[in-house]
Amino acid sequence: MRRLGFSAVLLCAISSSAAQAAEVVALGASNTFGRGRGSTPDGVSPGQAYPAQLERLLQSQGCRVRVQNAGIAGNTTGQMLARLGGVLGKDTRVLILQPGGNDQRRGEGGDRSANIAEIRQHAAARGIKVVMLDGLGQIARAHRLPDGQHYSAQGHALFAAHLAPLVKAAGACR
Repeated sequence: MRRLGFSAVLLCAISSSAAQAAEVVALGASNTFGRGRGSTPDGVSPGQAYPAQLERLLQSQGCRVRVQNAGIAGNTTGQMLARLGGVLGKDTRVLILQPGGNDQRRGEGGDRSANIAEIRQHAAARGIKVVMLDGLGQIARAHRLPDGQHYSAQGHALFAAHLAPLVKAAGACR
């Protein structure tokens, strides 16, 4: 009986701590999720993808933050826009948007700018700051995997390091 009481207290403490953490949502396609699919399946495990690495990096810097990986391999910006309402929570303070190149590959490149603008507007209406993650090749060119589209764990570490000061400046740390 005493053991059950301790477990309940511990669970309450963990729940309380998690509730106080600010939420960052990383919205994107395969390079957010960590790996591709189909003919380009290269990538890393979820624990090595930049959202997980960013969460650990920010926490090591004293931030009470949780980074949700809302990446889905193959997503276009239109698909990201369609699922945006379902990934933003009441504690979301920052949205990292990594639009990727699927719009262009699927012939939807003309919609990309309008979709990004609408995602930004939706986030702003909820008081959520948007941090863009684009130009991955410029950040981690040397860490591109053989499929030419995805990155190694070291590349994802560079994305996390690039994002950390931007996410902090956007007010993610509590």
